[in-house]
Amino acid sequence: MNLAASVLTGDRLAISRLLSQVENDTPEGRLALSELFAHTGRAHLIGVTGAPGTGKSSLVNQLARYYRHPKAGENPRRVAIVAVDPSSPFSGGAILGDRIRMRDLAGDSGVFIRSMASRGSLGGLASATASVVQVFDAAGFEVIMVETVGAGQAEVDIARLAHTTLVVEAPGLGDEIQAIKAGILEIADVLVVNKADQPGVENTERALRSMLDLAHPTPRIFRHHGKAEAIPDPAGSPAQPLWITPIQRTVSTEGTGIPEVAEHIARHRAYLQTTGDWQRREHARIQNELETLLRETLVARWRQSTGDDAYQQVLDSLYDRKISPHQAVEKLLASE
Repeated sequence: MNLAASVLTGDRLAISRLLSQVENDTPEGRLALSELFAHTGRAHLIGVTGAPGTGKSSLVNQLARYYRHPKAGENPRRVAIVAVDPSSPFSGGAILGDRIRMRDLAGDSGVFIRSMASRGSLGGLASATASVVQVFDAAGFEVIMVETVGAGQAEVDIARLAHTTLVVEAPGLGDEIQAIKAGILEIADVLVVNKADQPGVENTERALRSMLDLAHPTPRIFRHHGKAEAIPDPAGSPAQPLWITPIQRTVSTEGTGIPEVAEHIARHRAYLQTTGDWQRREHARIQNELETLLRETLVARWRQSTGDDAYQQVLDSLYDRKISPHQAVEKLLASE
């Protein structure tokens, strides 16, 4: 049985081997991904992002435990976790410390945790994250959670990958202004105020709610006693359903608020499927992955076809400021 076929059966050793092949971008890994692609598209991809120190790893840990041991009447789901850690710009190494925080998930065959180094990629994700997610999807994991680096203002790439994006904030970090600067509130499908047992949680929630109202101006929506309600269309036509981003307080170290977060995620999935946004997000995600691979492949092929001497000459002219970067590009492309 080849590697791809073993992954389809859920063989954990085969999954581990293929993930390493994918991260190293080997020919064997690419071939397996091609064989597995037809078996993807079934998992619910959940992105978890936010500034460092907000408790993202603890939240992911508790959500995974909830999905494995849900409330009565619900079936446990297989969960994969992709935790992206920052790489050192000097040594290139990464701590990959999320496994330390998720020790209580060890031994559960229905949970697979994969830590990845960002390897210098911006946007909070590693370049191979989308491919790693495909492997888990094909292997039958129903929920795939992707925890980003948490760099702050470059986290919006997760919205291009995930169906549902959780943005995690915490009181006392002074992050509210950073959040609106980064445009990170615009990508939030669910806002989680973690560490809600700490002082200042009311101010943090109030600030985030005000910013949400600014970031998502919805003239047909008003709040009555804290509940969002829609104003009927004067023409009598049914209004397009709108998703109002909920704000949920949690204390992830104690498990407080986790069932409510899971309920918001389930409601968002139902909303996506009802409105057709699930398919639109899938199409956008696939197109983004295609364009990313296309850029990388074209640049690599161009570098192979361009002599090192010619490239260095243009680079030297650029160093000496004899030409501008745009002129350098034009000169290099004209020399093909």
